[in-house]
Amino acid sequence: MLKAFMRVRFWGVRGSIPCPGSATIRYGGNTPCIEIRCGERVLIFDAGTGLRSLGIELLKDNKIRDVDIFITHCHLDHVSGLPFFTPFFREDYRVRVWAGNLLPSNSIERVMRSLMSSPWFPVPMEIFKAEIEFRDFKSGDILRPHNDVTLRTALLDHPDGTNGYRLEYGGRALALLCDTEGFPGKRDAEMISLARRADLAVYDSTFTESEIASKAGWGHSTWMRGVQLANAADVKHLCLFHHDPSHDDDFMDKLAAEANDVRAGTIVAREGQIIDL
Repeated sequence: MLKAFMRVRFWGVRGSIPCPGSATIRYGGNTPCIEIRCGERVLIFDAGTGLRSLGIELLKDNKIRDVDIFITHCHLDHVSGLPFFTPFFREDYRVRVWAGNLLPSNSIERVMRSLMSSPWFPVPMEIFKAEIEFRDFKSGDILRPHNDVTLRTALLDHPDGTNGYRLEYGGRALALLCDTEGFPGKRDAEMISLARRADLAVYDSTFTESEIASKAGWGHSTWMRGVQLANAADVKHLCLFHHDPSHDDDFMDKLAAEANDVRAGTIVAREGQIIDL
């Protein structure tokens, strides 16, 4: 029997701040946003500036009127696309927004309302027309947004906390481990658990080994630590993600070659790239 279909598409691959321009054309300059199709279901991970283009594309498909957005954490580069997600402005759309690092002192609805309030934004959330549900959970919870989709979660190493995900669907598994500082780190056991024998692990590789030496506590990692994690967890394919905005296309080409020499088949995420699992 054929396994069910899972398709991954990157709409934003940068961390910290958008960096559009001639030096980032090949890898892209939008901040984190990943679309995953589980059959006909649409799951979106993080809502950086790449979310805007994804929303415009979704409206072209009349069969899709129901999506889930899973936030790793609410730092600006991961939520700044929310006010510009065009399905929010459609009465025929249903959107569920999930976050797992805010309870008990905060919630994803409060964060989004704050983001869309004066003096930071000119219009409130009431401008939206879609049916929107906010679903907070605690890192470590197992989520089942659909009967055939399972999400396992865990807390990772990052200031203010961030949530890692393991998506399981149709016999396939994808791990999203971003933003995080290990490996080694405080949450390595949790990361290995999420990534164990995953078909694809998307890993925070913001810095090089020389760069991270002066950035302890910033909550970001390196491609070499990603390789170590992938080997420890017996990951099939490693994908490097959350690229530093100062790393232009030429720098990324060299990084990709170095990573592939150490672990053959390592993928370096590019905006617009599609991976079928």
